[in-house]
Amino acid sequence: MIDVPLTKTKTLAPPYTMQRFSYWLFALLLLVTPPSHSETADWQTEVSREAANLERLHSLIVVHEGQEVLALDLKSAGLDTPTNIKSLSKTVLAALVGIGIEKGVFEGTNQPVIETLGDRVPASATEGVDRITLGHLLSLQAGLQRTSGRYYGPWVNSDNWVHHVLTRPFVDEPGGRMLYSTGSSHLLSAALTESAGRSTLDLAREWLGEPLNITIPAWGRDPQGIYFGGNNMALSPRDLAKIGELYRNEGRLGDRRLFPENWVRESWIERGRSAYTDDPYGYGWFQQPLAGEMGYYGRGYGGQVLYVMPARKLTVVMTSDPTPPSPGSAFLRRQFQLIEEHIIPAVEN
Repeated sequence: MIDVPLTKTKTLAPPYTMQRFSYWLFALLLLVTPPSHSETADWQTEVSREAANLERLHSLIVVHEGQEVLALDLKSAGLDTPTNIKSLSKTVLAALVGIGIEKGVFEGTNQPVIETLGDRVPASATEGVDRITLGHLLSLQAGLQRTSGRYYGPWVNSDNWVHHVLTRPFVDEPGGRMLYSTGSSHLLSAALTESAGRSTLDLAREWLGEPLNITIPAWGRDPQGIYFGGNNMALSPRDLAKIGELYRNEGRLGDRRLFPENWVRESWIERGRSAYTDDPYGYGWFQQPLAGEMGYYGRGYGGQVLYVMPARKLTVVMTSDPTPPSPGSAFLRRQFQLIEEHIIPAVEN
């Protein structure tokens, strides 16, 4: 009589215990098992579908934690084929200035630009241009009348682009409002050429092309042979991603540092605001927070975008149709929406 309940206890307990163990093991596996191939394919398909709705978009590259996780060639232009990045060239040029400081070509961002231009400064230069620093040019705060917008044509059709910029009247103090002017960026290209004694193209190929293993074709030059500073450079989407990753990694490339120690941080500090988007601007980079985290971007006409979000270890490149008419800020907002609503949630999950 005593043996009966003991036997029942021995036969009932193990299955009950194993059932609980199996339940918790299954729950644990749900937590630690990485997304399956089908789950990865699902989010890539979703992002691809949303990207296709951006009619001007040519390519989309997503790099997360240093790995390319999505690469879309929507117009069969080639993800490794250089394309005109328009004013996104200003972001690349800012990188060259940073490397130039690291290499001692420039003293720093507080150096007056006329010290770097030598005899390229005309005798007729506007009084007060000696107060304009390299930093003012990087942040588009030179204070001189713009050479973009309705002033662009007369500038690029002039006999000497550097002289034209330096003889514009002041419409603000150096370091004042952000005045979007490609002429300011062109002075940086002239400063690189004069101070280093080599063309901006040669410097770009040596300082960025070789260490990052990227291709930098020749682009347009002014009448004096200075490569256009701030417009019309050509880089492939994948090569743009490498520049974004260089900034995300604070200028480090393996055990090398290409920039001065604080260059990226200084580049991402707000110094002025865009009159078009009201986004803060630093040295070649705008600020744009998405999904609760700060991000930074370079932008070119028609929808060329390089976006970096350090907190999410994310770099996104979008190239688009560079021909007129410009889609303006409305298209840029759609690009940011794609990143915020589809790309960020996908890579985080």
